Amino acid sequence: MAVRTIIRIDEERCDGCGLCATACAEGAIAIVDGKARLVSEVYCDGLGACLGECPQGAITMVEAEAAAFDEQAVAAHLASQGKGHPSPHAAVPVAPALSMPHPAAHAGCPGSRTMSFGAASAEPASEGGSRPSRLGQWPVQLHLLSPAAPYLAGADLLLAADCVAFSVGDFHRDWLAGKALAIACPKLDSNQEVYLDKLVAMIDGARVNTITVMIMEVPCCRGLLQLARTAVARAQRKVPVKAVTIGLQGQVLDQQWV
Repeated sequence: MAVRTIIRIDEERCDGCGLCATACAEGAIAIVDGKARLVSEVYCDGLGACLGECPQGAITMVEAEAAAFDEQAVAAHLASQGKGHPSPHAAVPVAPALSMPHPAAHAGCPGSRTMSFGAASAEPASEGGSRPSRLGQWPVQLHLLSPAAPYLAGADLLLAADCVAFSVGDFHRDWLAGKALAIACPKLDSNQEVYLDKLVAMIDGARVNTITVMIMEVPCCRGLLQLARTAVARAQRKVPVKAVTIGLQGQVLDQQWV
């Protein structure tokens, strides 16, 4: 067996809702004795389509020794259940540029779908000259952040998925200015239980004022919002959380206090 990306299910957090099993196109997850279980390693493709569906944050992606993903075994497994295999790993023909593709049109993980948006807009920016960075700290990756860092004390925390800043044209000006920043990927980052502990410490220890969670519209990104909400639920202090959902071309699809 080789080391590869595969899901890990925390049985203590799992409430057996079954949303992850429904989201898994390969049928790799089943509800057994009231808990989500990985049926077989060979059925898990490691793309993490189930990740953002778990309301308890019980699913993470880890690098571990595991049997190789076997598409033929998946096809046989789905056939035994009377389901057709969506073949997300088959060759995909190149499609013309899309104005606004919908993630659900892809049979595999929506966050991994190959898309082209066409040429970037040639419209000049509203501000002349170079724009200064609004980043007021270092580091920014959540694994590297210390909850005891002085810049977190009483701060408004911006918790952003890794892809957000590359999608939003004016991320620094419109969202980062005046905030402390933490970035993370709920699909690819390992040891996410550390993230939860750090966020709780930021709420109770650093006494952050607010948390703004910026995520992309793809389903797997919702795990970051769930992580923040779980941290608030576990913390002794209660702080407001604002959820901001970003479209694949950088537009704000939704923002609300949750």
